[in-house]
Amino acid sequence: MASTIVNAPCTVPSVKGFDTLNYAGLRPTSTLRFNSGRTSISGRSQRLFVVRASERHDGHVKKIEMSIEECEAAVVAGNAPEAPPVPPKPAAPVGTPEIQPLQLSRRPRRNRKSPALRASFQETSISPANFVYPLFIHEGQEDTPIGAMPGCYRLGWRHGLVEEVAKARDVGVNSVVLFPKVPDALKCPTGDEAYNDNGLVPRTIRLLKDKYPDLVIYTDVALDPYSSDGHDGIVREDGVIMNDETVHQLCKQAVSQARAGADVVSPSDMMDGRVGAIRDALDAEGFHHVSIMSYTAKYASSFYGPFREALDSNPRFGDKKTYQMNPGNYREALVEAHEDEAEGADILLVKPGLPYLDIIRLLRDQSSLPIAAYQVSGEYSMIKAGGVLKMIDEERVMMESLMCLRRAGADIILTYFALQAARCLCGEKR
Repeated sequence: MASTIVNAPCTVPSVKGFDTLNYAGLRPTSTLRFNSGRTSISGRSQRLFVVRASERHDGHVKKIEMSIEECEAAVVAGNAPEAPPVPPKPAAPVGTPEIQPLQLSRRPRRNRKSPALRASFQETSISPANFVYPLFIHEGQEDTPIGAMPGCYRLGWRHGLVEEVAKARDVGVNSVVLFPKVPDALKCPTGDEAYNDNGLVPRTIRLLKDKYPDLVIYTDVALDPYSSDGHDGIVREDGVIMNDETVHQLCKQAVSQARAGADVVSPSDMMDGRVGAIRDALDAEGFHHVSIMSYTAKYASSFYGPFREALDSNPRFGDKKTYQMNPGNYREALVEAHEDEAEGADILLVKPGLPYLDIIRLLRDQSSLPIAAYQVSGEYSMIKAGGVLKMIDEERVMMESLMCLRRAGADIILTYFALQAARCLCGEKR
């Protein structure tokens, strides 16, 4: 930083213990004299050099040879100071053809030529606040690894879960969604354990809210973890999934979760009319503040396999194609979205995520509601497997996949990578 030069007055007041030789701001002259309590400077006008401490080098003060006015006058007179030379043009490799440059008025690569420019013009951003962390819980005290999902565990609800939530919060992930592994002895055809106020999920919600009051807790509203048949609804003896009777059970499940302290209930069952019925049930119990994230476009996908292993919730027979959507359908997602909006959904979710980017964009363009995407277990496991086999760079593919979901229009992403990705965004390596 340049020094500032000011004209010194002819006399300055004395200061007790003042030593001009040790004062960084005053350059003494041979004409300086001391007179009875007053210091005077005789002779021609002197200059006082005011400098910052950082400009002292080895006990000496940096001296400015020319004033600003003198520097400007030199430039005006054509005596500009020398600058570093212009760097030479880089040479092309031997054999590069000599051509006339293309006459292009626009070259988009100009905006991509440096990291700073690329960062300046990046259209889509991602942060830990965009993640919802799916967590599997069980009644045990030990954390059990899930074979098909490396790095994921069934967490003990009293200890392992609390520790995992703490890790997530440390890197900015403050939203979780809970999935329970229910003991087989508590399962039945009508899934009654789903609305037990002292069941695994309500107990866990109360524990987490006691420990972390500001944690945003999403819950899953469906019967498959509680059903002895493994389906999302009640199964009639001929194999038909009963819609309205299932919705009745789901309403009780949602109210039980809200009573425990859930912030967002998330019907994933794909029964017709369940969003409106759940909204009415919540409002009737005074839970107007509890949001509904509807699994609006949940497809009958083959990407769910590892998840069903995690919860031991595979259907005992048949499949889920009579209530989950056909992967070949596009326009049908608009029908589901229209109904969910009309019935009072607060968030619309697409599941799976990456294979259905077009559906995410469709709902983003057609709805003003927040859009969620679920990066499901199959997507997670494939990236993990590719990384282990050194076929891909796991971290780069992970971050690119999440960015693609955001680019397609997802406001939030349910992803098992939430903790790992948030650590990358925060610059941690663990």
